[in-house]
Amino acid sequence: MPTTLPQLKKDFTEGLSQISRFWGFPKGMGSIFAVLYLSPVPLPLDEIVSQTGLTKGAVSTEVRTLARMGLVHRSSKLADRKDYYEAESDFYKSIRSILKERQNSEFDRAVRSVSETLAKLDAGEVSGDKEEVKFIRQRVQALQDFFDALDSLTRAVVKLESLGLGNVKTILSVLK
Repeated sequence: MPTTLPQLKKDFTEGLSQISRFWGFPKGMGSIFAVLYLSPVPLPLDEIVSQTGLTKGAVSTEVRTLARMGLVHRSSKLADRKDYYEAESDFYKSIRSILKERQNSEFDRAVRSVSETLAKLDAGEVSGDKEEVKFIRQRVQALQDFFDALDSLTRAVVKLESLGLGNVKTILSVLK
């Protein structure tokens, strides 16, 4: 039996909401982006509320965050007081925006706490069962390595911006 368009949209929206959670953003943010991305026209808040099932307050808050990140753009229509929203369709721009958001101060605090924990472990400032301390150090080091890699990726993606999208596609096609 073929999938209906509404079911396909619902499944896609659920998938993006899960991806959003994976990246540390609210599920609703992914749902809103999905609804806007699949819409051929900019949508007002009421329509986004209707399609996501989120409250108007939640949609308003998340849309502002998405707009700040450059993932959603606001527009208006002549003689209409409503704001309309559309998703950024340039994936390179979207990924760059998400990675730049990584430099958010709240995220930086979390990363800093990992490096501070690792520093205490490395300095021998933690007393307790030696095997457990060793295990925790390995876990914290793995997380620190991940954050370091994410930082390197962020810097590389931002640097690629100066090359232009056409050049980036050329480079990536050579790597395939």
